[in-house]
Amino acid sequence: MFHGTITALVTPFKHGSIDEEAFRAHLERQVAAGVDGVVPAGTTGEAATLSFEEHKQVIRIAVEQVAGRVPVIAGTGSNNTAESIELTAAAKALGADAALLISPYYNKPTQDGIYHHYKAVADAVHLPQIIYNVPGRTNSNILPATVGRLAAVSNIVGIKDATANMEQLVQSMAACDGQMEFYSGDDATVMPFMALGGHGVISVIANIAPAQMLALTQAMESGDFAAARTAQFAMQALNRLLFVEANPIPVKAACHMLGWMGAELRLPLLPLAGDARAQLAAAMQEAGLELANR
Repeated sequence: MFHGTITALVTPFKHGSIDEEAFRAHLERQVAAGVDGVVPAGTTGEAATLSFEEHKQVIRIAVEQVAGRVPVIAGTGSNNTAESIELTAAAKALGADAALLISPYYNKPTQDGIYHHYKAVADAVHLPQIIYNVPGRTNSNILPATVGRLAAVSNIVGIKDATANMEQLVQSMAACDGQMEFYSGDDATVMPFMALGGHGVISVIANIAPAQMLALTQAMESGDFAAARTAQFAMQALNRLLFVEANPIPVKAACHMLGWMGAELRLPLLPLAGDARAQLAAAMQEAGLELANR
C-alpha cells in the first residue's frame, strides 16, 4: 500500500505554539523533494507533548498542504486504547490516508494485551493502520507471533519496525505470510531491511536529506545494490549524529541550522548544544547540506 521514503515529520514551534507557516513550508519542501509519504504527529513530531487539539491541527495542516500529492499517515498512537481510537477517528475525519500507532508504552501490556489494543482500534475505525514496534521507547516488544495475529486484521496493513533486529524481522515476515507490509524505523539499517523484503522506511533523516534517503530506497526498489550500498554508507555519520541524543532533539537542531524553522522543543526535551551540535553541523556540510545557522 505504501513504499519507499516516508518522512517522519518534525513539528516546528514558535513561542510555545505550532509554527504553521514553517510546517507548511517543510511539507512543501518534502513533496518537492519527491518523498513517497509523510507522517505528521509521530514521535519525531513530539506527539507526546501535543495537546489533542494540537495533534489534530498538525494532521489537518499536513492533509491540507499535501493535497493528495503523497499519502499522509497520521500518528495516532497512545498507551490508552480509548485515546488511540479517538485520535484515529479524528485522523480519518481530517482526511488522512492511514494511521501509525505506537505500541502501548509504560503500561507494559502482555502480548495478548498488545494484540487486543491494536485490534480494538482497527475494529473501531475503518482506516488503514500501521503498527509501530520500538522497544527502546515502549519497554515492550511486539513479538513475531503477535505480528502474525495482527496481520489477519483486515485494516492493519503494515508495521514500522525500529528494532534493527534482522533475525526478528525475518521471523515476523514469516509469521505474516505476505499479509502485512514492513517499513524500517531505523535509518541506519534500511538497506538490509529492504533486502529482506521491506517496503521502505519511515525516516528521520529524510527531514533534512530526503534526496539521500530517496536514492537509497529507489536503488533498493530497482535492485541496484551497489548504488544502495553507496547511499547507505554516505549517510553513516548523519545517521549516527541524528540519534546522539533522543529523537527529535538533533533533527530539530539540524532543521534550524538549515534555516527552515526555530530550534524550539517542548520540555522535557532541551535543544542540542556543545560538541554534539558542532559535530552534526560538520556532518551536514560534509553531506552537501548548506547551513544558514550554526
